[in-house]
Amino acid sequence: MSSKPYPTTDVERSLGAYRYVIGIDEVGRGAVAGPVAVGAFVLDLKTLDVGKIPTKLQDSKLMTEKSRETVFEDLITWKPGFAVGMVDAKDIDTHGIVSALSQSAVRALRQLAEIEEIKQAMADNQVHILLDGTHNWLENVVSRIPVTVRAKADRDCVAVAAAACIAKVTRDRLMVKLAEEYPIYQLDGHKGYASATHIDALRLHGPSEIHRVSWLTKILRGE
Repeated sequence: MSSKPYPTTDVERSLGAYRYVIGIDEVGRGAVAGPVAVGAFVLDLKTLDVGKIPTKLQDSKLMTEKSRETVFEDLITWKPGFAVGMVDAKDIDTHGIVSALSQSAVRALRQLAEIEEIKQAMADNQVHILLDGTHNWLENVVSRIPVTVRAKADRDCVAVAAAACIAKVTRDRLMVKLAEEYPIYQLDGHKGYASATHIDALRLHGPSEIHRVSWLTKILRGE
């Protein structure tokens, strides 16, 4: 028996008489290059067939890249839908990471609201948001949809684990593309995080326009 935890829909079903739960999670918060990404994944609790939940779905940090890619391909076929919102490094430098997270979520939710089924459910108060973490960074941008914040939701809850996987694969694919534009940083390997390889490149070449320059003071000083 595997010791790795697998998410369930127990928490989603405990939130009340809501048909839809939107799991929300972020990736790229701690990176020093590239955008932050927020995934939003909708579970329709009325029609959900738990037998169709991808068996390899876990906290994205526990999954291999190959497993994430496989699960991603399964998740993007689910109805009613999913979305990923992003905010780039320049806006993170200008407005801060919490604002960037909030705006990324707003962009994702706006995409979901373009789906007629979800738009109507929002109007009918049939939607609940389940947010990973301990801080509600949606409180200033989401007012009409109830939000439950839960630590380790990416580990325990299908909707949030799915949102994290979708966001992670989407952002990773973008970083691989950016690696072609900025080859000196080898972004395809570390995806913008402060690895030793990345730090060495930053000290040798300096930052690019996709770097969060305000985050690099100590790195560029060699501290």
